[in-house]
Amino acid sequence: HNFNLSAKDFSALINQSKNNITIIKQMTYLRSFYCASSVARLAALSARSSAFNSPLNIRYASTIPASAIGIDSATGITKTEFYRNLSYPDIFEHEVKNKEGEVASNGAFACMTGKFTGRSPKDKFFAKQTPSDQFLDWGPINMAIAPQVYKDIYKRAVDYYNNNVDKAYVFDGFCGTNPKSRKSIRIITELAWQHHFVTNMFIRSKSPKEVENFTPDYTIINACKITNPDYKEKGLNSDVAVVFNVEDKMAVITGTYYGGEMKKGIFSMMNYWLPMEGIMAMHCSANKGKDGDTCLFFGLSGTGKTTLSADPNRYLIGDDEHGWDDDGIFNFEGGCYAKTIKLSRESEPEIFDAIKRDALIENVKLKEGGVPDYDDSSITENGRVSYPIYHISNHEPTGMGGHPNNIIFLTCDAFGVLPPVSRLNEGQAMYHFLSGYTAKVAGTERGIVEPIPNFSACFGAAFMTLHPTKYADLLKEKLRTHKTNCYLVNTGWTGGAYGVGKRMSIKATRACVDAILDGSIEKSSFKTDPIFGFEIPTSLHDVPSNVLDPKDSWTDKEAFESVSHKLAGMFKSNYEKFIKPGVTDYSPYGPK
Repeated sequence: HNFNLSAKDFSALINQSKNNITIIKQMTYLRSFYCASSVARLAALSARSSAFNSPLNIRYASTIPASAIGIDSATGITKTEFYRNLSYPDIFEHEVKNKEGEVASNGAFACMTGKFTGRSPKDKFFAKQTPSDQFLDWGPINMAIAPQVYKDIYKRAVDYYNNNVDKAYVFDGFCGTNPKSRKSIRIITELAWQHHFVTNMFIRSKSPKEVENFTPDYTIINACKITNPDYKEKGLNSDVAVVFNVEDKMAVITGTYYGGEMKKGIFSMMNYWLPMEGIMAMHCSANKGKDGDTCLFFGLSGTGKTTLSADPNRYLIGDDEHGWDDDGIFNFEGGCYAKTIKLSRESEPEIFDAIKRDALIENVKLKEGGVPDYDDSSITENGRVSYPIYHISNHEPTGMGGHPNNIIFLTCDAFGVLPPVSRLNEGQAMYHFLSGYTAKVAGTERGIVEPIPNFSACFGAAFMTLHPTKYADLLKEKLRTHKTNCYLVNTGWTGGAYGVGKRMSIKATRACVDAILDGSIEKSSFKTDPIFGFEIPTSLHDVPSNVLDPKDSWTDKEAFESVSHKLAGMFKSNYEKFIKPGVTDYSPYGPK
């Protein structure tokens, strides 16, 4: 079989290996696991030309000293030995041997992340020092700590490894599928399942030679088992701390096991580095058509970002994080991280079928026989699964696409006054990008009895390290250069607000998206919304005309006007925080 290694490299690997039995075990595993399915599947996996390394590649399986790969000099961790870039079969073996979870009936490994089943945003800090203090957007998202506090937490983590951890795991790989723009990352973890998580989520090396002289652009030390009991003295919010040092190119995680801290930690740093280089960093999904046309989908949770980008007629570039450089769009990641609550094959067949061996399930209850119960939210509503992107059959193997033809901002408007689709000019696109609007509805959180707006700048404020207008200015430049079209698509309510109207049908939403992708929407005539200023198509195939114009779908026209002005006022109030000296003001492109 093709292991993506030449005969010479394969021989060299055997000669270098401290445990040849491991290689034989991997080959036996591959033969029994992959050939047990079908010859066609094996051939497809073997022949795939891909930016994403698959389990067919052989990796180091025995420990190496920290000094062998420069961890000792770079971090101060000197006594711990490391399993480096383990193969999926070896990761699975370690997870089972270490009793870090259970094997689900579908072959995936299932783990629990402890009391934290999501990120801990109030515990994320940056060391305040020059020159990064001039660029970071300080506030409740990017909170400052003194450099000495960072050093104390860092030392505590290093001492923990040196004094308590004989063997640990290190992932040396990349963030970004485009070699021209990617960053080299190193992530040190004590737990095998956390090594599994980052192996799924980032770009894996194609051979040991690719990381032979590896120098990371950024390193994360995950010391999840230790806390900071003196947190009040240090000015922290709890005994948990996720601390970043831009100048030292280092981050430390303490007190939380949640894997998403590593994923979003690197994403936060990409959002710092890339715009400085003129490269757009984005919290969005992306796909491309068979003719190569690329589309980006921005949207907060519950807007349909994952569902609408997973189009069986298009190739998935990625589901969450992307960059836009001079070559076009590129995925930051090598995998997907999907919510599992109420997941079924009927509702999300691609995701459901991606959960198999090499996938990692988090915080999902297993029924008798190890069957995942995706309807059970007793552990958390935020049950998750990570898997390598090639588990999606129609993924784009390169992880890249051309400059986008279209950008779609998704919103779930529970007030029922935004149209199912509207066309945005350049200024309006920047305004809605900075607003990042969706709405929460009754029943989603305790105390919510009517729709409330949820604004998140750039559709991902929690991960933006620079001022939001920096991203908007860069996006404007990209749109202008590449003549990209922008649209606002509402997947929320029509005919009235939540409780009166009804949710937009998936058929209507798909019709709007399809019209954008095939260009037919541009053949329609448009009229200007008198309050929000964007353009609404007067006719569209498979979308009723009384739905296209939201006012027509309301029985009570006066109520529609009242609610429209109410939402417009919320947009204006939210945008006030972006109006500062020295930054571009896009408020003239907002509602009247």
